[in-house]
Amino acid sequence: MSFLVDHARDAYHNKQTHVVLFSSTAIALYGYDQGMMSLINTNYDYLHTMGIFESSPIVGVIVAIYYLGCAVGAVIFSKLADKFGRKRSIFLSLAAASLGNLLMFLAGLRNTQGALAVMLTGRVVMGIGVGGIDSVIPTYSSELSNDEARGKALAQEFQSNIFGLLMAFGINLGITVALGKWNQWAWRLPIIVMQVYPILLMAFVEQLPESPRWFIYNGRETDAQVALNEIYGNEGDSKLDELLDAHEKEKDQHVGYLDMITPSHPQFHPTVITVMGQINQALTGYGAVSVYGPQIFELLGFPVRDAEYLTLANYTSYFLLMTVAWLLIDALGRRKLLLQGSFLLSISFLLLALFGGLAKNSSKLDIPTFVPGLLGTIVLFIATGAFGIGWLTTVWLIPTEIYPTTARSQGTAISVIVWGLANFAITFLTPVMFNNLSYFIFGIFAVSNALAGLWTWLYLPETGGRTFEENQSFFAEAKEAGTWRVKKVAGGEYAVFKYPDPEGDEVVDAERVPLLRRVEDQVPSVE
Repeated sequence: MSFLVDHARDAYHNKQTHVVLFSSTAIALYGYDQGMMSLINTNYDYLHTMGIFESSPIVGVIVAIYYLGCAVGAVIFSKLADKFGRKRSIFLSLAAASLGNLLMFLAGLRNTQGALAVMLTGRVVMGIGVGGIDSVIPTYSSELSNDEARGKALAQEFQSNIFGLLMAFGINLGITVALGKWNQWAWRLPIIVMQVYPILLMAFVEQLPESPRWFIYNGRETDAQVALNEIYGNEGDSKLDELLDAHEKEKDQHVGYLDMITPSHPQFHPTVITVMGQINQALTGYGAVSVYGPQIFELLGFPVRDAEYLTLANYTSYFLLMTVAWLLIDALGRRKLLLQGSFLLSISFLLLALFGGLAKNSSKLDIPTFVPGLLGTIVLFIATGAFGIGWLTTVWLIPTEIYPTTARSQGTAISVIVWGLANFAITFLTPVMFNNLSYFIFGIFAVSNALAGLWTWLYLPETGGRTFEENQSFFAEAKEAGTWRVKKVAGGEYAVFKYPDPEGDEVVDAERVPLLRRVEDQVPSVE
């Protein structure tokens, strides 16, 4: 018992633990919105208040416009993060998310006239805040994590993202069952409950350390030293020397957004990696699954209420399986998780197309409807786990690992911008595709997942187990080699995940270290 008490005491005083917990709670905002809107979209009072029909494309617009707000927020708050610090930018992002959420709650409360305009405004404002959170939090968290644990820290944060999704859908479903789909509080209460997140986080943000890299970037070495000692204890002095050396090499490398999309600029290559990562994640189709989960189960032949319960069960499985993601991301590496995820998702969506077709035509084929529905449900649960473990965290992590300090905020902002635009397109088009393509939508996602996997295999370098500076060396060597093909740069060195050699002080190809050993190293010690 004493070792558990000691471990809990250490965690209570450990600033890195505080950062992970805070960042996890902030990232949960994004997940909460997805789970919240999936049942609001089918609430009859909500649709009446907004003056729209359930099959109206405006339903998709209300959901999707949030992602455009995210794209704008990413630019605004990443600039603020560089100018005023990560912490202040995070606080302002939370304030914007809180304001947008309040506007959504008030839309049509006293008078339905203008309700749609207020709801759309609230969605955009909340998106601006969440876009800031999604761009600044990964940068902040990554800058305060050890090189060998960056993946684990962000994966734990994105597990909280799924907790937010699960919490929102569970609250929404419970209230809907209790009050019915014609009650306005069945959709308003889940919205206002979200206020717990930004208000709680704004109260605690001041207790966190500022990023030492930001202090050094702004010439505040004394503050950086204090922050490093606060975070790393006795290792703070050596960490300061490392950061000063890195800053000395980067300090004259001013990078603007225009530079990052200029083909001749050194940051163009990492920017393409960042952009394609988010496009490929959108093409997995899981933005649609998260927001329109119940409708997908209906495609498999389930009645509305059963589809809602199955969606809740799928989200619960999703949350639990994210534990596997943070155990494996620093044990297998980024590339392997992405490639395995793409393979499983392609196969799963092909099977879902088959089972969806069988469910749709079960009466003609004289097949009991529950058979393809049951098989499709199993496959969808597997696909959800494959996405969570393989694709959810990795594409957010990689931009934080491949840029110099002078471009890291811009890089993560571009990641959020592309994520916002891609998910706007997917969430806007998904209801249209449901209405026109039915189960054939799964076949489209099968092909898009295969293409995402192919691109990843060809062009994505392994960034795990390496310092920020080592990852930046890949792009310099790729330019020297005249190719972006990972296998042809530095003898294919960056296709391999490196891991500490159990029998020495060097890092070796992870395949030489047993997987069980690598996984055990990710489990916190209680000694």
